[in-house]
Amino acid sequence: MKPSVLVVGGGIIGLSCAFEASSHGFAVTVLERENFGGQASGAAAGMLAPFSENAEGPDAFFRLGLDSLRLYPEWVRRVEEASGRRVEFLRTGSLQVALHEADELPLVRRSEWQRPFGSAFERVSGDTLRRLEPGLTGAAVSALYCPEECHVHAPKLVEALELACLRVGVRLVAQAGELLSVEAGGSSGVRVTASAAGRHTAELAVWCAGAWSGLHGERLGVPVPVHPIRGQICAYRSMPFEVRHMIFSSQAYWVRKSDGSLICGASEDVSGFDKSVTAAGIGRLVRWSGKLFPSLRETEPAHRWAGLRPATLDGWPLLGPLPTMPNVFLATGHYRNGILLSPATAAAACDWLEGRADRTAGRLAPFSPERFASQGS
Repeated sequence: MKPSVLVVGGGIIGLSCAFEASSHGFAVTVLERENFGGQASGAAAGMLAPFSENAEGPDAFFRLGLDSLRLYPEWVRRVEEASGRRVEFLRTGSLQVALHEADELPLVRRSEWQRPFGSAFERVSGDTLRRLEPGLTGAAVSALYCPEECHVHAPKLVEALELACLRVGVRLVAQAGELLSVEAGGSSGVRVTASAAGRHTAELAVWCAGAWSGLHGERLGVPVPVHPIRGQICAYRSMPFEVRHMIFSSQAYWVRKSDGSLICGASEDVSGFDKSVTAAGIGRLVRWSGKLFPSLRETEPAHRWAGLRPATLDGWPLLGPLPTMPNVFLATGHYRNGILLSPATAAAACDWLEGRADRTAGRLAPFSPERFASQGS
């Protein structure tokens, strides 16, 4: 009989790990301090864009994102089949827009190192660019077209995952409250006590507490260098034109959803656990929306919101067992890539639960929770 599993945190990562573990025969309970998917997952445009969002080179983070992107079609099929819900997985491709000639060289360099990884990049300009995106500003010099990138409707994906978890037998505990204590080791397994949900025990645990993970270091017996970043986002309704691709500029991004809304994000700042929306944060998005899409000038967004993104010191997630509690697997710190990295993270967590961590050990080594301790931070 497989061991019981406790998942701490019910955002996109926690629900994904729970769904995967339950699908492999584990008895799973998920503890969520508030409501499922209410933080980083709720303030996400759902972009699956490892090519557009990684300009540094073919590092481990890019490769993890690319692996996860290519897991998505089958993973979405399973989630939709289990839940009976559609998550709007759309293969629109993306355009990285250059507004000045100086912006073009970085895009060319990016395409050169990314092309061997299989995406059929194409540099477009002039009439070709206008045909692809008629609503885009005429000031755009060119764009890098990446047909492989996709997006999902993040809130619908979270809702589908929650329902899928229930249907495959996961026990979901919302409004669990604050974490009070964690005990792990020996034959007693892992015991977690929360202020509203009381004590829960399992043989193994997967820690997916998102932006709150950094507060749990003392209870876990090791520093967890995760802090919240407020991400502000807005949406336009009744669009006078159609946006056909995900659009990236140096300052913002735009994604059109099936209901016709255009999501623009994201302004980011350090504000602790404050999720309020600010005029400055949304104002920057409004200005850039008018700059990229002239028809939106003088138009105010219909909806504005914010969520807390779990960031680490280097921007990479923490994936792996805790040195102090080897029966606890840390899966947190995904920052703005939680939606993209959900399938790969869930697969890695499930390999660990099944005692097959050697399958992904090399790929996950750069994301080890111990990497900051080794640097003396």
